[in-house]
Amino acid sequence: MKVIILLILILLNLNFISPALADDINGTQIFSVHCAGCHINGSNIIRRGKNLKMKALKKNHMDSIEAIASIVTNGKNNMSAYKDRLTEQQIQDVAAYVLEQAEKNWR
Repeated sequence: MKVIILLILILLNLNFISPALADDINGTQIFSVHCAGCHINGSNIIRRGKNLKMKALKKNHMDSIEAIASIVTNGKNNMSAYKDRLTEQQIQDVAAYVLEQAEKNWR
């Protein structure tokens, strides 16, 4: 009974989350599932210079949501394409999350 009440409360609270916060939660979850394996805390375990820190994003002309979304969608070199695994909205959400975290220096 307690579990059912808790689930109802959680579902009711989800209806009151602002759209911006909902996008952030979604981007966070997508990043955790699909990206963090190689990009934990904005790093890159495959190619150090291709990390997700703002300095590297600017250097590689990846410092916009559009640029990040493009590479998530189509991939490049060692970066896999996610167009067949994520929806366009999910790609936009994770791109926004990456840029936001880069602006915060992944803190």
